[in-house]
Amino acid sequence: MRKILFYYSVVATLLLIACGLYLRHSTGEVTRLRNNNEALTNETLLYQNRLEESAASAVALQLKLDEYRKQHADDTKRIRDLGIRLRRVESIATSASQTQIEVSTPVHDTLFLDRLLPDTASVFRWSDRWVSIEGVIRNGKAECNIESIDTLRQVIHRVPRKFLFFRYGTKAIRQEITSSNPHTHIVYTEYIELPKRHKRR
Repeated sequence: MRKILFYYSVVATLLLIACGLYLRHSTGEVTRLRNNNEALTNETLLYQNRLEESAASAVALQLKLDEYRKQHADDTKRIRDLGIRLRRVESIATSASQTQIEVSTPVHDTLFLDRLLPDTASVFRWSDRWVSIEGVIRNGKAECNIESIDTLRQVIHRVPRKFLFFRYGTKAIRQEITSSNPHTHIVYTEYIELPKRHKRR
């Protein structure tokens, strides 16, 4: 009789452990899906920081490898072309920016003596700390060279949960990205985590 009770207690203990692990996994999965739903329903926040630099903020998506393969087939191929195995990737960030410049600069007539017959053309140049533009207008044709320098700074941070004045745990992971070029405006950003094991948040 004692042996039967012992076996029953062992089986009951194992079942309780299994139920606890399943409940923990289910709770973590529900939290992950809720965070992903929030990330997909919230649009990317575009703003200017205190330095008047273009900035963007987005909630991180947490995807399993199979989910990422199905939803981002093109990016998966690009990662493979880099010689990187997807299971070794921890996170992927994608951002898009637009550079727009309105330039007003004088045009100078220049005489070119590098040919058999002298050739007259109009030359223009304009530059600042971030962009350099120079070109030649000759025989009804414009030739232009544009160089643009930009520095993108990316910060990944944890957003805590709030209850009254207390902050605890993690509500979401956010990506903040800024552009140092005043002519550049960030129009889109996305940050995806591919955790090996999803932690409870």
